[in-house]
Order: sequence, then structure tokens, then C-alpha cells
Amino acid sequence: MSSSRTQIPLAEQTSAALARFVQWLEAFGENSLDHQTFYAGPVGGWAKGLYYQSRYLGTAAVAPIIFCEAFVPSARRFFAPPLRFPIADAHYAMGFAFLYRATGEAAYLDKARHFLEVLKETRCPAFKEYGWGYAFDWVTRNGVIKQQTPLITTTPYAYEAFVAVYQLDGRQEWRTIMESVARHARWDIKDFPVSANSSSCSYTPFDKGGIINAAAYRAFVLTSAAQIFSNDDFAKTAEKNINFVLENQSADGSWPYAVDGVRGFVDHFHTCFVMKALAKIHSLTSHKGCLEALSRGVDYYLNNLFAEDGLPRPFSRAPRLTVYKRELYDCAECINLCLLLRGRFPKLESTLETVVAGILRDWVKPDGSFRARQLILGWDNVPMHRWAQSQMFRSLAFYLQEARTLQAPASKKDHYVRDLRPA
Repeated sequence: MSSSRTQIPLAEQTSAALARFVQWLEAFGENSLDHQTFYAGPVGGWAKGLYYQSRYLGTAAVAPIIFCEAFVPSARRFFAPPLRFPIADAHYAMGFAFLYRATGEAAYLDKARHFLEVLKETRCPAFKEYGWGYAFDWVTRNGVIKQQTPLITTTPYAYEAFVAVYQLDGRQEWRTIMESVARHARWDIKDFPVSANSSSCSYTPFDKGGIINAAAYRAFVLTSAAQIFSNDDFAKTAEKNINFVLENQSADGSWPYAVDGVRGFVDHFHTCFVMKALAKIHSLTSHKGCLEALSRGVDYYLNNLFAEDGLPRPFSRAPRLTVYKRELYDCAECINLCLLLRGRFPKLESTLETVVAGILRDWVKPDGSFRARQLILGWDNVPMHRWAQSQMFRSLAFYLQEARTLQAPASKKDHYVRDLRPA
């Protein structure tokens, strides 16, 4: 990786870690096991389904699986095979786009394009417009979401990946897909009015909505697409989802996972999902309500979702017993959120540097990949692209790109939507 020097703390260590990771990814391949592998096969899926139907019988059924998750994470390989995850491919595409911007090395842009080509092939085939989901049947509290069902929590990452590469090469095909994704988010994902000015949205084309981060994701995609494609309908629909998110922020600044009266937990990465969507929307529109909500959210975030050592803790309000101490996914989303918001909330700068330093010190394995979880005893070292090798790669690549950009002349600095709209 090109070694142009920066004055940003940890930038050169990050560059070296990313170079090792790229080598690991090439050798390891693009399929992997997953956090949900324990429940993606017939045995685990049956046990999880029973847990939601009968708490006592289900607890007995899932107890051996939870034991494996906590103490023998390598046992995942006995439950289901490795799979490809579009959400991971999207993160890898964005990560390589960041590396291209940071270094100018054409091979990274080629790699980003490769992952877009993969995303073209792995879209949900039953839908006219572009959307992406999981490659396994996902057992949830509300039933089974069949594989290749588009998820509004996955599809926005693919949208951003196409945007990121389109910014770099201007390929019209990417723009066409971006517009298709926006139509999917507008019409296949359903609205559920909550008040005169706000609406929840569905998680898939088939459910009833109520999940906070789902509305935040959709609001961002439609806000972005409204500007890129000059579409007022996208903007009006997004505004109702934004209002739903803002109206359901708790007095203490937190957001529950859902407003169904059941899933009221508050965790690290879902909090990041909501705030990063609001941060991007504010960057695009200067939405005053988003900034006010972010101000309260950042205060809650820093005061409740970090351990004494300054690194992320998984929950401030947990839904059940937690069998691990720390999550790679939380750290990746923390880095991303801090990079998005530190200009508006400078107190996030020290959090950013603490978490990046912690990852580089303790979470990088000898082969260049990242540890997945810090368990009660030891580590979960199973490399899982969705959980969260790809997210950490993207976040560190974003960190490096930002470090290099800070040293560049103002005329060279990146812009987001301004470069995408027609002249």
C-alpha cells in the first residue's frame, strides 16, 4: 500500500493492518461462516423457532448452541456451510473505494468494481428492482424470513457501494442500479403511518414495521436518491421516516430497537445504525431535527455504551443474558460513526483514536484478519465476513482515507452528493 505520510495518529499502523487484511482476504476467499450460522441450518433453525414458540422448551433446545457460541465458537462449522453475504460484499466494495481514494492504486478500484459485479449477481431475483437479503432462512420472533428476501437493513449498503464507485468512475450502469434500489426502497418497502407527519416502514416487503433502524436506513437511501435523481416523492417519503425516528427517541437520548413493546433493548451497533443515518441525512440536507437528535444521542452514546477502558460495550439495556464481553461489529460501527460526526461533535475524536488503537493492539490476528468477539473466556476467532470482518475493513479504510484527505489541498477533498447530481 502506498505510504504517503500523514500526521494523523495511527494512520500508518492502520495502513499496514489494511495491507495485511487485503492479503488475508485474497487467500481466505469471499464466503464465510457467520454469527447466524448456528441457526442457519435445520437443527439450529428448529431450536430457535421453538425458543420463540415455547420459552421453556426452547431454552432447553438452544442451551447447547449458546454454550458453543460462548465457549466453542469454532463449532459453527458443524451447523451450516460458509455462505456469501451481500452486506459484506457491499462493505468490501466501499472499503476498496476508500483505499483507492487514499492511495490512488488502481488495483483497489478494480477490486471495488469486482464486488459490485458480485452484487449484481446476488440481488434478490424475485423482485423487479434491486434489493438484497440473506442467503439463508432467518428465524425471527415474527416468523421465518426466507432467503433472498430483500432487507432494508442490507440493501442500503449495496446502494452506498454503487454510489461510492460511481463517484470514482462515472459508469452509467452503477447509476441505473442506484435508481432501481431507490425505487425498491420507495415502493417494495411499505409505509405504516404513525401520525400525520410520520411513518414507520417494513423491514422486508412483507412485514408490518416498527423497527427504528429500518426507518433510518430507508430515510437515508431516499434522501440521498431524492437529491441525486431530483425526485420530490423520495424526499417526502423519507421525511416521514425521519420523523418516525425522531419522535421515538427516548428522553435520555437513546433509541429502542423497536416500538412493539417487546424489543425495547438498547445496544451499541443498532444505536450506531440510527445515528449514522441521521448524520448522513444532516450532511445532505442540514436537517435541524436530525442535528438536535444527534446531539442528545451522542451524549447518551458516550455515557452509556462504553466500558471504563473507553471501548464499546454491547448493551446499555440488554434483552437477555449476554455471553460475550465485546463485539467487533460494535467497534467497527463506532469508528464509522465517529468519523461521520467528529466534525460536529469534537468530543468523539478521542473516542475514535481510543477504539482504533484498541483494535490495532488487540484484535488483529497473525494472519491479518480480525477477532470476532471477546468472550467471557478467550476469543471468538472465527473469521466471518458479515460479523464483522467487512465492516471493520471498511471503517479502517475510511479512517485512512480521512487521514490522507486531511493532508490534501481543499480542491482535492471528496464531496458526496454534489458530484453526483447532473450539472
